[in-house]
Amino acid sequence: MINFEQILQTYFRTKKSVAVAFSGGVDSTLLAVLATKHLGDKAIAITVKSPYIPDWELLEAKEIAHKYGMRHYIIETGTPMSIADNPPDRCYLCKKEVFAQIIACAREYGIEVVADGTNVDDLKDYRPGLRALSELAVESPLKEVGMTKQDVRDLSEALGLPTWNKPAYACLLTRLPYGTPLELNALRMIEQAEVFMMALGYKAVRVRKFGDLAKIEVDTASLPSLLDMELFRQIVREFTSIGFKQVALDMSGYRTGSMNDALKLNEKV
Repeated sequence: MINFEQILQTYFRTKKSVAVAFSGGVDSTLLAVLATKHLGDKAIAITVKSPYIPDWELLEAKEIAHKYGMRHYIIETGTPMSIADNPPDRCYLCKKEVFAQIIACAREYGIEVVADGTNVDDLKDYRPGLRALSELAVESPLKEVGMTKQDVRDLSEALGLPTWNKPAYACLLTRLPYGTPLELNALRMIEQAEVFMMALGYKAVRVRKFGDLAKIEVDTASLPSLLDMELFRQIVREFTSIGFKQVALDMSGYRTGSMNDALKLNEKV
């Protein structure tokens, strides 16, 4: 069995200082906790606050950083003009701009290396943002040592991290079809709808917005519960009050990157 903790310990001890791009998710939490453990004040965690990051995620990142004694900094960004129409390479354009700001913040505090939580499984989907990380020389230790998402969860659980079983999350822009102009009101509607679903107990959930239609994705094990008409009527009432005019349930279930299906279909045409 590979001792990933020891391998990552060796990685950090070969660095003078490291800044971790920290969202509070499974991957970046493991990385930031180990960086703090092995580098102390020579490690910092940098979290981005933007219109397409939900407030609850920023709050969780703050709580985790405080709990584990991280040197934690928050930088506030707007929505880059280059992604105003949500193009297919949105993730590349966004990461190129946001990580440039993260790097600038790291340099301000005398930190040499910037690292992110990309793991091996991230290479399996359409992720143009990885090119931006490469161009900016951002390091991805979890990927470099061969850790899958499950490896990250297993080590996180062994270390007692509260994020070990936290569902994967992505920015709110992924809830909109490519080519849809980005509007703050649409992002707030999506955030409110997902927070409501989470309050009902659905942790792995996406609310995709297609015009006035909200399409709900939950994990397949939870799908049968949403066939309860009284519960679904409650959801419809809440979503209608938020501003949606139609609500649908995706019977394929929750899956990351489902908006990329359209890109794959176009490639085949």
